[in-house]
Amino acid sequence: MATKHTVSVLVSNEVGVLSRIVDLFSGRGYNIESLTVAPTLDSIYSRVTIVTSADDDVIEQICKQLNRLIPVIKVANLSIGDAIEYEIGLIKVTVNDENRAEFMNIVAQAHATIMDVSDKLYTIKIDGDEKQVQTFAELIRPFGIKEFVRSGKVAITKSCQFSNFKNKKEELKIEA
Repeated sequence: MATKHTVSVLVSNEVGVLSRIVDLFSGRGYNIESLTVAPTLDSIYSRVTIVTSADDDVIEQICKQLNRLIPVIKVANLSIGDAIEYEIGLIKVTVNDENRAEFMNIVAQAHATIMDVSDKLYTIKIDGDEKQVQTFAELIRPFGIKEFVRSGKVAITKSCQFSNFKNKKEELKIEA
């Protein structure tokens, strides 16, 4: 049975790495539901966070195939262990004078942030896990959502799963 999995990939920050990862998924018929990429503190590396739906055997195969790509340093299936997951939603909502107080109450209770107000159009930022972002969007849907964008999930393990990548970095320097 297919379930959502979050896969975190530490890669060398070089041209074409993301394309190779996406090609691996599309070439094998795997769908990427969310994709987030950014450099790490050491800018020669990037962290790629991928959310996909598949059964456990397929995820294991995806992780093995990702590990075979040359610029990939480490792959972790964050769905297996404890991980902290986070995303951001930006939502434009039409709010009129009659329902402004109710709207502001929902925003306050959700710990959301008003980023911009123009005329009767409010831009709100909500952050948290996927469920919190989706629940907030559903709560304010009756006010009239004009636009809704999500950042995609970022995730980090609660343990030191990626802490040994410095050893890998030294190995790469020795081989070069």
